[in-house]
Amino acid sequence: MPELPEVEVTRRSVAQAVKGTRIRTVEMGKPLRWPLGCAPQLLLGQEVLGVRRRGKYLLFDLSQGLLLVHLGMSGSLRFAESLPPAGPHDHFTMGTTSGTLRLHDPRRFGAVVYAADEQDPVAAKLLGGLGMEPLSEGFSLDAFRLGLKKSRLPIKQLLLAGRLVVGVGNIYASEVLYLAGVRPTTAASRIGPARVEKLHAAIRSVLARAVEMGGSTLRDFSSADGSAGHFQAQANVYGRGGAPCYRCGASIQLIRQGQRTSYFCPGCQRP
Repeated sequence: MPELPEVEVTRRSVAQAVKGTRIRTVEMGKPLRWPLGCAPQLLLGQEVLGVRRRGKYLLFDLSQGLLLVHLGMSGSLRFAESLPPAGPHDHFTMGTTSGTLRLHDPRRFGAVVYAADEQDPVAAKLLGGLGMEPLSEGFSLDAFRLGLKKSRLPIKQLLLAGRLVVGVGNIYASEVLYLAGVRPTTAASRIGPARVEKLHAAIRSVLARAVEMGGSTLRDFSSADGSAGHFQAQANVYGRGGAPCYRCGASIQLIRQGQRTSYFCPGCQRP
């Protein structure tokens, strides 16, 4: 599933290309998770003012309203001066004065939703419950510490939930917890002040490095220009079950938490 780094990489790869362009055509494929919410003709002639990100949503600001785009489980955006005819897994194609933007999503868990603004009930429902942005100045250590103290969840599951901080997906949570020296099963409320600071810093560090490396490509993720990500090739624990820890030599272990696999080093990460 594309997580915050992959979505941010996508945003960066498309933002300048579409900014200031006007929408010429809109083609819809098979239905996605939610309906567009307006007649496609409403988008024609509108100017794309910019592209922002909130959590794992891309927000295309238009001269009238905005489009919220989610990549779902397997989605990716492509942008080029011209693209071939849409295939069976291409579900939203938007032609602009500078090129064509297309959402490709084999599993159809993605979405393209129109809203009048961020206060629109549709947008508020999708964005309202999101936690702090980890790469912004608003990622407060005090608020993070308080959120951990209030939770009885295992720390890995709290990070994945996205209500306290957004974007720490499965790969990145395993890497963050390794850097902070915290086991994924540790109750969030039991993490002491020193490790809370390490955890806060590790979230920033891991996600920033992932963005710099183009995100992670495990199956079919690519940026809007077709580039693959490389973060997964330098993971410390994720995907390395049974291999020796680079730091202490202990065998990397893996466990199931909910529906996800967690990787950790029993020597470097304390309960």
